[in-house]
Amino acid sequence: MAAITVVGFDADDTLWHNERVFHLTHARFADLLAPYADGTDLMARLTAAERRNLGHYGFGIKGFVLSMIETAIEVTDKKVPASVIADLIAAGQDMLRHPIELLPQARETVTEVAATHRVILITKGDLLDQERKLAQSGLGDLFHGVEIVSDKRTDTYAAIFARHGDGAARGMMVGNSMKSDVVPMVQAGGWGVYVPHDLIWELERADPPDSPRYRALPDLGHLAGLLRDIG
Repeated sequence: MAAITVVGFDADDTLWHNERVFHLTHARFADLLAPYADGTDLMARLTAAERRNLGHYGFGIKGFVLSMIETAIEVTDKKVPASVIADLIAAGQDMLRHPIELLPQARETVTEVAATHRVILITKGDLLDQERKLAQSGLGDLFHGVEIVSDKRTDTYAAIFARHGDGAARGMMVGNSMKSDVVPMVQAGGWGVYVPHDLIWELERADPPDSPRYRALPDLGHLAGLLRDIG
């Protein structure tokens, strides 16, 4: 089996916290719309709007805010007060200003792996927001390459690992999303490593792949050892 030469890292909720910012905004959204809809039904309708809108807005905070506004209009039968819309926009702006907090062992792991492999950051979402988070993280100088993509699919990984290394077969992708980080990388012929986060967006859930190239780790601190074991 060919040795791994390139390791890709997901960003949000793999190297730094992200989903908990969305959860805080979910609570704010529920409070604002409480007079108009039950909380459980409201969240289900918001998730449905996000799913519908991925093809229009892509991933990220801006699309999330538009989905919140769309849901607010729906649940109020187009009677949502302008003040509520203004508060939702303000919530999105707060998200875009939220400081970055690295996850435990993120810096140490990327530094250690970068000493033996090419390391690239592969993240999806809004370009400006992802660039902001990378700059604030202080990790940018550790990566040999950075790829900010609209989505993570099998062909995405095939192209990225061909461009930055020896192809997906000699690449590994590490992330907290089974749907975006693991499954499509394994389908591309590479290694997919799942590192769970305590919060997961509903649209990122998927079953693990049935493949010898799939691994699950309890945290990032075990990654360098896994690379040594694989060879």
